[in-house]
Amino acid sequence: MNGVEGVNGMTREAPPPVIVGAGPAGVRAAQTLAAHGLRPVVIDEAARAGGQVYRRQPPQFGRSSRTLYGFEAERADALHQAFDALRGQVEHQPDSLAWNVQDNRLDVLHGPTQRTRRVPFDGLIVATGATDRVLPVPGWTLPGVYTLGGAQVALKFQGCAIGQRVVFMGTGPLLYLVAYQYAKAGARVAAVLDTARFADQCAALPAMATQPAVLLKGLYYVAWLRTHGVALHGGVRPLRVLGKDRVEGVAWHDGHAERTLEADAVGFGYALRSETQLADLLGCRFAYAPLHRAHLPERDAAGRSSVAGVYLAGDGAGILGADAAEWAGERAALALLQDRGVPVDAARAQSLERKLARIAGFRAGLERAFPFPQDWASHAPDELVVCRCENVTAGTLRQTVREAGADEINRLKALCRVGMGRCQGRMCGVAAAELLAHASGRPLPQVGRLRGQAPIKPIPMQLAAAQEGLPS
Repeated sequence: MNGVEGVNGMTREAPPPVIVGAGPAGVRAAQTLAAHGLRPVVIDEAARAGGQVYRRQPPQFGRSSRTLYGFEAERADALHQAFDALRGQVEHQPDSLAWNVQDNRLDVLHGPTQRTRRVPFDGLIVATGATDRVLPVPGWTLPGVYTLGGAQVALKFQGCAIGQRVVFMGTGPLLYLVAYQYAKAGARVAAVLDTARFADQCAALPAMATQPAVLLKGLYYVAWLRTHGVALHGGVRPLRVLGKDRVEGVAWHDGHAERTLEADAVGFGYALRSETQLADLLGCRFAYAPLHRAHLPERDAAGRSSVAGVYLAGDGAGILGADAAEWAGERAALALLQDRGVPVDAARAQSLERKLARIAGFRAGLERAFPFPQDWASHAPDELVVCRCENVTAGTLRQTVREAGADEINRLKALCRVGMGRCQGRMCGVAAAELLAHASGRPLPQVGRLRGQAPIKPIPMQLAAAQEGLPS
């Protein structure tokens, strides 16, 4: 038994390693640690392991893996089975939110009981995944508007479509995947509106051909949608979601004229953004990553962060996809073991690093195929609500920059409350930074990033008051 010296020289058991997230990275990390004799704690917000990409349906639904995951059914099943086989070798804490960290202890809110407790750790693997990258348009707060990820959760986990006639818009591989999943499930997909141009995708083919199986799946989704009558429009600029009390349609510009289409639901997003708040609270050093157009926590090829004993894996440290997340989770676990002096397979560690290096080139190809719409800020109207929590508009942001001289994102937040609401900037932070850079004339890397604060996601007010020692 491993131990540390406690009070009066008594030996107490050392805390276990902890993994936050049970998606592809977290599952492979847990499997690797367990295989070397450790019993990690796995904390996950979902009820069952799998993450967003391999999210499990409620047991009573009974849909086949092929129906849920398509081409990824075998990988999803393998991941689920790997984690299920770890029963007894890991301490799984599902329905649990790690919302704060200090002094090598996580504050964790546990599901139905809504109670929090502190979970100590000796080594922490952060595998927090990603969420949708949002660039709002007028009307995005109407009932019936979902992010692409939200639309996917509704289909996978709740077994329902977000509407009877759905438009998907934005850009990125997820745009076509979700549209395909909806159409395949029998939902009516009215159109897919992509801000990327066909020329962008053609130019990216050489880089994407480095992962031919992934490329072919993407081409299949597009071809399937076309042959099944789904209208695909590229090189568009979304203008607004139409409707008064709920979604009634969408309007976009196709490069020549404004066009409209009836719809009762919209799914939108511009690829993904990493969930970095926990890494921020841990004190990890960040740097601007041009490929991701974001500030990300620094890590070495093995997943070690700038903080000793903290390891980063999967999309929470940079968007590379589910396959790369599995490799990164295993590699981070091997790094944790190496740092503890546990012998590991060095050849396997090097192989994982080579795989991750190769897929980085493919990721660059994806960014070329689905480029971020850098002109978004110049077209955002003043009346556009950017921060829906605090009802802050694009005009207010521009006015704050103009009149108060705000040229850094946290200064902007202090002056006009953008990013100060329930989502802590997770939904509005990207758009606010783009508007700030455009209005101030500063390069995006120089406007900074919203600093993470606890709680990193909403928690009950009674719990928050108790945590601060206030009357509840």
